[in-house]
Amino acid sequence: MTGARRGSGPRSMGASLLDQVLAETLDPAYARAAQARQERSAAGGPPDPPAKRDRLGPLAVAATMALAGVLFAVTYDQAASRAEGREAVRAGLVEDIQVASATTDDLTAELEQLRGEVTGAREEVLAASAVGQRALDDLRAAELAAGQVAVTGPGLLVTVANAGPDADADPVGGDAGGDPAGRVRDGDLQLVVNALWASGAEAVSINGQRLGPTTAIRFAGEAVLVDFRPVTDPYLVSAIGDPDELRPRFLASPEVGALAVISQTYGLRFEFAQEDELSVPAGGIPELRSAVPSTGQPAGAATGTGD
Repeated sequence: MTGARRGSGPRSMGASLLDQVLAETLDPAYARAAQARQERSAAGGPPDPPAKRDRLGPLAVAATMALAGVLFAVTYDQAASRAEGREAVRAGLVEDIQVASATTDDLTAELEQLRGEVTGAREEVLAASAVGQRALDDLRAAELAAGQVAVTGPGLLVTVANAGPDADADPVGGDAGGDPAGRVRDGDLQLVVNALWASGAEAVSINGQRLGPTTAIRFAGEAVLVDFRPVTDPYLVSAIGDPDELRPRFLASPEVGALAVISQTYGLRFEFAQEDELSVPAGGIPELRSAVPSTGQPAGAATGTGD
């Protein structure tokens, strides 16, 4: 059994209709109107008047474009006014912060100068007698324990930093907020500081802020505060002490183990290095809460613990 060849069957009605449409692309009414215009033109008659819609079309387009331009101008003016207002407020706040920061820096410098003058006068007076010298020695020991004296020496430098940007983040805009879990918190720095103190550190600072017995490390909003002073990422924790004893004790502490788990889980940067020389500045003046008159005897003898 053989089938009919392709194209050998009878033509269908669909094919005939398609041929007619392709052959007669111009509607008969349009053809008659075009022929009539040609005859009038040949006879010298007037041309056909333009349609009313042809006259109104350009006017409508022009009116629409003009209205769109007015709306765009009004919208732009309002947006520009709001942006200028926000920028003016921001500039005012920045100026206030700069003025306050400059005032704080000037007062801090003046305070340090006055502290130096008071310390010099005090040492000069106390060193004039044996009793005063003993009191001066006790005072220096207390100042060192309270973090009131700048210290320089070998030790460990611990670096704790926020997690790096995500590789899948927008390379242009990025992720402004970032993952909160990938940020260093106050508890992370507390773990480091406690481990250093327990390992035998003699003096500790975070980004140049000296830590003392009553220093508080807190988290306010998105900022870490050390004694109510903000410190920023990366956080450099300097600890002065014998590196041969400080390093193994620090690594063996449970706080470091907990921080290592946190850093691996959330991608925090946690590094440490042994340094031959570190500088830790003096801390702020602590609040005087109690005082007793000097007896003229060493501190150990006054408490009954001396020889």
